[in-house]
Amino acid sequence: MLWLSILCMMAANSCKMSETTDQMIRIMTLDPGHFHAALVQKKMYEQVSPEVHVFAPEGDDVRLHLKRIEGFNTRAEEPTSWKEIVYTGEDFFEKMIKEKPGNVVMISGNNQKKTEYILTSVQNGLNVLADKPMVITPDEFDMLKEAFRVAEQNGVLLYDVMTERFEITTLLQKELSRIPDVFGALEKGTLEDPAITKESVHHFFKYVSGNPLIRPAWFFDTEQQGEGIVDVSTHLVDLVQWECFPEEIIDYENEVEILEAKRWATVFDLEMFASVTGLDAFPEYLEKDIVDGKLHAFSNGAFTYTIRGVHARVSVIWNYKAPEGTGDTHYSIMRGSKANLVIRQGEAESFVPTLYIEAVSGADIAEAAGTAVNQSLQQKYSGISLVPVSEGIWKVDIPDRYRIGHEAHFGQVTDRYLEYLEQGKLPDWEVPNMIAKYYTTTAALTKALQ
Repeated sequence: MLWLSILCMMAANSCKMSETTDQMIRIMTLDPGHFHAALVQKKMYEQVSPEVHVFAPEGDDVRLHLKRIEGFNTRAEEPTSWKEIVYTGEDFFEKMIKEKPGNVVMISGNNQKKTEYILTSVQNGLNVLADKPMVITPDEFDMLKEAFRVAEQNGVLLYDVMTERFEITTLLQKELSRIPDVFGALEKGTLEDPAITKESVHHFFKYVSGNPLIRPAWFFDTEQQGEGIVDVSTHLVDLVQWECFPEEIIDYENEVEILEAKRWATVFDLEMFASVTGLDAFPEYLEKDIVDGKLHAFSNGAFTYTIRGVHARVSVIWNYKAPEGTGDTHYSIMRGSKANLVIRQGEAESFVPTLYIEAVSGADIAEAAGTAVNQSLQQKYSGISLVPVSEGIWKVDIPDRYRIGHEAHFGQVTDRYLEYLEQGKLPDWEVPNMIAKYYTTTAALTKALQ
């Protein structure tokens, strides 16, 4: 049965709705099945109405989303004051399109129809901020390209949530790669030894905002979530483009070539599955992926490709649960003619992302590295410093104030998107490079399936 409820979740006592103006950004959250949808609302924004319309099918996904928002509203430090206006029903998407109580659609959930939702939203004159991935199958890549064309035609902005651009070690890796006296020139690399490697290790069981994360069962279904090779890999491909060719337009038809790709499964028994989902049985739609009573989720993928002749490798691994005291990890290397810029997050780094400058054999960059970190970059990132580790290797010491955490990056992405909305346009390179990025991930999946 369809039902309409207005849920006022405020730290203040009143539930009276505030009036909004046409100039304000009014968010509509569509089927928020992923916790990333809530993280966009972990903070308030001056130009955004506190009234957020939620359109979703009835079920646990929307209930968990509202619980997360309530947690932000009732926390002791800097509570938010969001007011969620909720519609649940099987026609939730049609209802949103018909009524359009907002002007920005936030999409972060089940990916099976995401590309279709994106296209229909921009066709109806709505701006879209979408969590990655925007597309999970090669067959729907053309639909995404059409969505970008229609968005431009209708004067609305379609943008995806690339949080990793705001991680401090990645920012500094990019900055240092632009200093020839330190980095030299970006190597071309080879298939066996790429110039850029980015590896990401994630875990199904994890904590978010201090609470165990309950994932929906569909998260394990590649037809609804997408394989790892088209999901988290989106971030890694984005960083390759953003770091190596900043603000340059990538022509994917002529400048990107997938060389090799593979995919493999993470295996779950029922007990492991239950600990992540809270369910005591595998849903029927996962039967196709069950072998000998265990679920095989194809959440892992790796591929090597060239972009403008530069060899890059990305790899995404999903384990069940991180060892005690650890968490998701990231490894990245950019190989230059004078130095390699390496981000490690292992036991030696206490599982904290750490950036190293490692001189290549015969390169004397000590003075240049010291000047770059202790003087040039100080203007933008005050407090960073260079710490010798061994001969030709230095660690970039980063003050804790820059390590704000993954969850806070969603607010930073949203702030950037709001700036673009105010300007009425995205940077010229963003749309073609989003298209290039999703071509790369979907083409890699095609290669892996062959």
